[in-house]
Amino acid sequence: MIDYIKGQIVSLSPAELILENQGIGYSILISLQTYEALQGKSESIVYIHHYLREEEELYFGFSGKDERELFRLLISVSGIGVNSARMMLSTLTSDEIRNAILAEDVHKIKSVKGIGQKGAQRVILELKDKIVKGAGSESGVIFQQESNALVDEATTALVMLGFSKANISKVMPAILKENPTAKVEDIIKAALKRL
Repeated sequence: MIDYIKGQIVSLSPAELILENQGIGYSILISLQTYEALQGKSESIVYIHHYLREEEELYFGFSGKDERELFRLLISVSGIGVNSARMMLSTLTSDEIRNAILAEDVHKIKSVKGIGQKGAQRVILELKDKIVKGAGSESGVIFQQESNALVDEATTALVMLGFSKANISKVMPAILKENPTAKVEDIIKAALKRL
């Protein structure tokens, strides 16, 4: 199984990359996120998802492991194929997708071409718990900011007000993303609006 390919970028378009390694040119399908990350580079490491079906063999490439993990999580949802997952990663950033799932924002997910109401609801239903646990990111990227004292203090205060830790942990990533330098009282006020 191929984990990544490192090589010269021969050709780069918003949907496809030709990467040469040891005299072999690999045709790799990419998202707009990866395209933007690779622009201006002459060589790169591209993380691969090898897609193999009866008469079809494709390589999907990602500029980081984080995006590849989210792609694999998305295609695990019934009804979401490789092309729909790539479209999602081209329309929204990885963080926007994770935050939309955590916030149960059906409209945001539905804004992706080819994803309808039922598909968006299925993505949220099947992935929300996995995202909360840190799946779909390289190493629980969403929650690395959360281990600071301010968030712990805000969480304790919210628990004392009667909210569950599970619900609190679901709203924290969005709050911290909007205001990474928030004080305890700001975090609590923002959380109260969302809980």
